[in-house]
Amino acid sequence: MDIQYQWSILSMSCAPMQDGQQDVVIYALWQCIGVAQNDQDQVSAAMGGNAQFTYTQGESFTPYDQLTQQQVLGWVWQQVNQADVEAEVAAKIAVQIAPPVITPPLPWAA
Repeated sequence: MDIQYQWSILSMSCAPMQDGQQDVVIYALWQCIGVAQNDQDQVSAAMGGNAQFTYTQGESFTPYDQLTQQQVLGWVWQQVNQADVEAEVAAKIAVQIAPPVITPPLPWAA
């Protein structure tokens, strides 16, 4: 099953001023969406979470307005195992395609 994954940062929260830097990102809300083609239908599943960051004075710092989504995703992936998240999304898609439990109609119901 071929699954296409799309990671994104949905929002970021900042400390207005920290250790001499302005708008220091302390939280990022992330999401991973997986989409698979099943016959003529697309099947999708998602997983998301919140990553917390700590800035230490003297570390390299990128001003808020110069951050890229890829850079922030890199921070997220230092805390969240990208492969594990994608495996969880794939498992959710697999359950939709081949449910382990179904509820068919009663055989005596018309």
